[in-house]
Amino acid sequence: MKESDFQLMHPRDQIVLIITRIYQRGLTTTSGGNISIMDESGDLWVTPSAIDKGSLNRDDIIQVKKDGSIIGKHKPSSEYPFHKAIYEIRPDIKAVIHAHPPALVSFSIVRQIPDTNVIPQAKNICSSVGYAPYALPGSEELGERIAGVFREGHKAVIMENHGTVVGGSNLDDAFQRFETLEFTARAIINGKTIGKVKSLSDSQINAFEEQIPHLSPEMEKVEGTSVEQEKREEIVRFVKRACQQGLMISSYGTVSRRWKGNDFLITPTNMNRWDMTPDDVVQIKNGEREPGKIPSRSTWLHQELYKRHPHINSIILTQSPYLMAFSVTGNKFDVRTIPESWIFLQDVPNVSFGSHFKGNDTVPDLITESVPAVIIDNDSVIVTGDTLLGTFDRLEVAEFSAKSLVMATSLGKLAPIGQSEVDELRKKFLS
Repeated sequence: MKESDFQLMHPRDQIVLIITRIYQRGLTTTSGGNISIMDESGDLWVTPSAIDKGSLNRDDIIQVKKDGSIIGKHKPSSEYPFHKAIYEIRPDIKAVIHAHPPALVSFSIVRQIPDTNVIPQAKNICSSVGYAPYALPGSEELGERIAGVFREGHKAVIMENHGTVVGGSNLDDAFQRFETLEFTARAIINGKTIGKVKSLSDSQINAFEEQIPHLSPEMEKVEGTSVEQEKREEIVRFVKRACQQGLMISSYGTVSRRWKGNDFLITPTNMNRWDMTPDDVVQIKNGEREPGKIPSRSTWLHQELYKRHPHINSIILTQSPYLMAFSVTGNKFDVRTIPESWIFLQDVPNVSFGSHFKGNDTVPDLITESVPAVIIDNDSVIVTGDTLLGTFDRLEVAEFSAKSLVMATSLGKLAPIGQSEVDELRKKFLS
């Protein structure tokens, strides 16, 4: 689904789709959270009060007319007043999401704002984040305080001892901001559990943005076959699965699949991963891109890996919450603590931010059959494999292992298996 297709949906359907996605990802509760859209005529569409967020349908959504009259079978959300206040103060905002996602609530309780410079895309997607002092939920005072912070130019606000509210030019924009901000907060919290969190400089973030391959040449003719179409569909299936499993977020994550020879298919840049279709996937042939499409920023890296390593047929580059704890701290992800994980991953090295940029041979030279995965500081994890299913499985194993290590840190000193045990594993499973 392209962004334009999403915008063509009725506001009722947009709201139901996004609130369902938020609920299923564990970012709100049955009774918590609300969403609104301001349409072109000045009418406001909003989620109802006291209705199960896990089973909303389009008929549950309330329309508040420009003249203040209400159409619908329920009452509008009790926090509708602050939505209205935001729209009045910020005409550029056309959609608002409010919820109580756990990590952002944690920041609200300690009166802090997440540092969006810890991962490269967060600063641009989240924009500036403000902080609103406490006021009674549903009160006019709360609306005034939140609107006052939005008046300063922020697009996201942490609400003291409450949750968060984000605005966007449309609901898709607001959702990407909401999801990315919560992910950033989780990465910081998980990182602080195991070490000291490092941030990127503005110049490093700008260097990341410059990796978008706008000027890569376009191919004259696209060669499409049934096999190629199957691989497009496979990529989209695993992208959506990664989003559903919390291994990828709407604003970040790349999947590629070797097609034939060194030609491959790869996900595009600047597109919501939740709504990707096979037609959105970009074919790369002889270093040229499919006409009219912009492939992932990391296309050069994928291309080099396929050229140098014939055993690699699929690649996933993503951010998952517990692996990112090791990314934002630079701490070693020691999979020698879990034998089965070591069999899948062997030793996973960390490399510095920028090691995956075009022209840098660090990652292409480092990845081999015995080093199938690498963590890039303050950026991502890259996992390689033969089949896409096998690569996805390897990613899941890595994330589950990282989660166990983060959780174990609060219990005591980690005790990895010794070299003799590793040699035994290598002899039995990898020889």
